[in-house]
Amino acid sequence: MAPLAENHHHRNTTKVSHKPFKSRFATKGFLKELTKGKNEGRPKGSRKTPHQQVMSKLDRRNQAAQKKQIKHQENVKSASVFAGQHGAPRIVALVPLSQDVDARDAITKLHYDMDVSTISPTRIRVEKFKQSIEYVPVTFDLPHALEGCRVADFVILVLSSTEDVDEQGELMLKAIESQGVSNTLTTVQQLDRIEPAKKRPQVVTSLKSYITRFFPSQEKIHSLDSERECANIIRSLCTTTPRGVIWRDERSWMLVEDVQWPEYALDTSEDKSDAVVTGVARGRGLKADRLVQVGDWGCFQIAKITDASLAIAKNSRSDESMGDIGTIQNSLYQLPGDGQDDLADLAPYEAIMDDVDGTPASEAPVERRGVLLDDHHYFSDDETHLPEPPKRLPKGTSSYQAAWFLGDMSDSGSDYEDEVDNEGDVLMDAPALPQDGTEGLDKATQHEPTEATPSEYPQSEMFLDPSPDDEAAQLEEYRSQRKNEAEEDREFPDEIELHPNVLARERLARYRGLKSLKTSQWETDEDKPHEPADWNRLLRVPDYKAARKVVTREALVGGVAPGKRVNIHLRSVPASLRDTYDPTKPLALHSLLRHEQKRTVVNFSITLASSHPNPLKSKEPLILQCGPRRFLINPLYSQSGTTPNNVHKFLRFLHPGQTAIATFVAPLTWGSVPALFFLPPTTTTTTQNQLSLVATGTSLAPDPNRVVAKRIILTGHPYKIHKKLVTVRYMFFNAEDVNWFKALRLWTKRGRSGFIKESLGTHGYFKATFDGRISPMDAVGVSLYKRVWPRDARAWKVDGLGEKGAVEGGQEGMMGVEKM
Repeated sequence: MAPLAENHHHRNTTKVSHKPFKSRFATKGFLKELTKGKNEGRPKGSRKTPHQQVMSKLDRRNQAAQKKQIKHQENVKSASVFAGQHGAPRIVALVPLSQDVDARDAITKLHYDMDVSTISPTRIRVEKFKQSIEYVPVTFDLPHALEGCRVADFVILVLSSTEDVDEQGELMLKAIESQGVSNTLTTVQQLDRIEPAKKRPQVVTSLKSYITRFFPSQEKIHSLDSERECANIIRSLCTTTPRGVIWRDERSWMLVEDVQWPEYALDTSEDKSDAVVTGVARGRGLKADRLVQVGDWGCFQIAKITDASLAIAKNSRSDESMGDIGTIQNSLYQLPGDGQDDLADLAPYEAIMDDVDGTPASEAPVERRGVLLDDHHYFSDDETHLPEPPKRLPKGTSSYQAAWFLGDMSDSGSDYEDEVDNEGDVLMDAPALPQDGTEGLDKATQHEPTEATPSEYPQSEMFLDPSPDDEAAQLEEYRSQRKNEAEEDREFPDEIELHPNVLARERLARYRGLKSLKTSQWETDEDKPHEPADWNRLLRVPDYKAARKVVTREALVGGVAPGKRVNIHLRSVPASLRDTYDPTKPLALHSLLRHEQKRTVVNFSITLASSHPNPLKSKEPLILQCGPRRFLINPLYSQSGTTPNNVHKFLRFLHPGQTAIATFVAPLTWGSVPALFFLPPTTTTTTQNQLSLVATGTSLAPDPNRVVAKRIILTGHPYKIHKKLVTVRYMFFNAEDVNWFKALRLWTKRGRSGFIKESLGTHGYFKATFDGRISPMDAVGVSLYKRVWPRDARAWKVDGLGEKGAVEGGQEGMMGVEKM
């Protein structure tokens, strides 16, 4: 090897500089390197580099400062309703969770030895923070607690140091949490009675562990026996901005402070008169054109809105001067306009129109000779839709060559073949018709035994009907071996058994067949004769999202500004409500959005509580609380989710822990509003005769076109089995029923499918062909579907009608009452 030359050296780098790209031919990678670290000039559609994604420390500080400023502006705007001497009071609800807790005593301890001015028994003025607080002491009662928490800015849960929270207290916690609650504080009463004193921290720790199961954000349990902790509670109430409740803040609402009936209304003997409610408007702007819901009283129109501001002397902080408060009622804020909502909940009768062809919607359907499958009746007089019987063609004949053969090339030679499988059974995918044209679509080919085609059975034999006594004994023995009703409903929930003397085509006249529950078209014209009387007068919302956006935006503009104390003059208030009004109980007024008084087919997601041991049956009465309203409903339960044909399976029972859709006819509710479902007091098993919370849910988009299809299953027993050909009994009990339902597809528990070939005898036996061998232990079934109609909801009151009367009296006027 030759030695290297002394003057030879290597290059100090291997980098080779290539000619740069032209800008017009630049690649994405080159442009990314060119704009590294820069935000300007970056081409659209190109990704940021990892260096660009990591902001500098200065950028992060700037972004955090901007977010803090925006959040501060939002807090100032939301808290401006409380600013000033005439600002709205902060509503605080005190909820006792035990029988020995006194809410009014808790109010006294909160302001003990503090500089406060008493405006009313439940309203005080804290001069230190220049804020007013309106207390709502509720009783140990579920409806009372829900009504108080519904209008509260702060909820103070008062626990007992000596008694545990019982079943009723825990029910109140679950209901308050599910309804939607604003800021929450937790206190304990009579903690100083715990002796020795060293056990008190253990009690507080135990109570904190319990309350965090429902409200995990609770960091401390405050003692009402400590003046320092009471002062901290008042500071929190006066300085914290309430986070509010979404569904409540989308509407205008108020806590009613006083209700008055004018003198002319008291003197009249009419059943309805005007009433005046007073309170501070909250939420959105209060409009005279919108309807208002006053507690459980009902829905009313507004005659006018006037000023009711408090006249307070300036520079006066003493209790004597605060007691000299007057009310200014001279200014008129708003009158209803031409677009005021009316109380009509249904469309006028003139809106009901006939069908496109001019026939009334209530006209009875034409008499048919077969069941409805998807969108076609089998078998009607028009048989043009049925395919022609397959021809007997020579072996190897193509579909093109078959068009040149006229008629049936029937012959006994071996060169001609029929579509028969290797096992001697007719193929399932070869539909055919007998000469009389009574077979349906997708039927197996039927042939008489010939020299070229083997018979279905090894030896053809005449079928004889068994004697009535023997058949009745065999049917009783077969059905007595079935499982009990509970186990059978869980395994086969939709199965029914027909009585031998009942005609299936008459009892199941409204039922139809579907090839697929999720994709088959549902023929709605067949349901028009069975529609409820007011079905066409219900509200229909074609585009729910767009309509909701328009309605919510409309509520943002106009109306009386929040924070104003006003008098709302209501029209046509029932005179019977004068005696039912109790000033000691909270009464709330909520303004409804546009169209929320109109009835439609509403849907609610419902989840049955796992603690409720028994399932809920469809159409059983429940009490629904959704937003400011309560209804007595008989819901239909159906499977949740979306389907291409908008058809959903009806559920007979809602089992614990299961989520479904509850459908009924009720006034519309815009948005996703929490819903609570209670058992009526007449059906509850509690000894206190209280409401029992059994389920929770959320309001969904209304849809009258949503079809709830009730499914039933008729099952039969394989009597004789020859390969794929089976004789089935106990599904029908006469030949006419077999011919009526012969277009439907058969299926077995083990996954086989087939069709009815022909009827045997006169007692409902029939031959069926399946796509495979079936076991003698298998069961043959057929599915039928019928549309069920939702029932009407009725208003429910805590007081007024008796609990029993509210449940039983509301049964009149139901829509779509069905026997089956």
